[in-house]
Amino acid sequence: MIEVLESLWPLFVLIVAGYYMQKRGFPGQAFWPGAERFNYFILFPALLFKSLATAPLNDPALPRLLTAVVLALAVCSAGLLVARRVHAWPAARFGVMLQGTLRFNTYLGLAAIGGFFGKEGLLLAAVMLALLVPIVNVMAVLALSAGRDTSLKALLLPIVKNPLILACLAGALVNQSGVEIKWGTDRLLALLAGSSLPLGLLCVGAALKPGELHGEVGALVTNSLTRLLLVPAIAFGCAVIVGLPAIERSILVLFFALPTAPTAYVLTRQLGGDSHLMAGIITLQTLLSAASLMLVLILVV
Repeated sequence: MIEVLESLWPLFVLIVAGYYMQKRGFPGQAFWPGAERFNYFILFPALLFKSLATAPLNDPALPRLLTAVVLALAVCSAGLLVARRVHAWPAARFGVMLQGTLRFNTYLGLAAIGGFFGKEGLLLAAVMLALLVPIVNVMAVLALSAGRDTSLKALLLPIVKNPLILACLAGALVNQSGVEIKWGTDRLLALLAGSSLPLGLLCVGAALKPGELHGEVGALVTNSLTRLLLVPAIAFGCAVIVGLPAIERSILVLFFALPTAPTAYVLTRQLGGDSHLMAGIITLQTLLSAASLMLVLILVV
């Protein structure tokens, strides 16, 4: 338990610090949008590219890991579709519930995995991201656009322009080509990657909106507990079914135990979803994950 606590508390200190920095206007309100964009388009892609370019893509456990990822997504998606039918959710609400259940905070996830599992964990997490990011993004757009005419171009353009997806593809291509990253490029990527997660966690804190935690308490709590406790239990079951080794199983469960992504709020607003509910879910899940991630790690590691 002490090891888990030591791995997690620094991450949440940065999140809390980001919240209070933004609240007090330090270093300025204009800083946070620029910092988030710089991280999203430059620093974080550098981290993903570097990780995938050196990842052991010939690892025999990888096909089983990716199979478990797809199986867990399929089970969760089926449950969401049943819940939508039962509750008759419109697209504006269904898209929020889906994002609250399936999207994940990549900054917190990679920081936690890197702190607990080291470089090997980061490599496996990067491979998972290469599969999860495009699938979950497509599902989110489809859910928020249900019932509307959505062209293939409108659906795919945000995906093919996503810097995280492009970085994953580029890293995988370099990996398979056998090209060696040298002449200082590896050091440059390491410097950029090392800056990404601390800045990302500060931005997560700055994006929290405690003022949105009112109104639909039942929906907020139900969605948060589903994401933070039920979904990782489903992921664990899928990992057991496909026979994942211990480390891969723990990383899979941890990834599916993460709070939802702060960027879900932006997509929800762009596509006319219930942004008030989305902001509340993001905030509540992030706050509760300080305890739930510790519980999940203690149980599965």
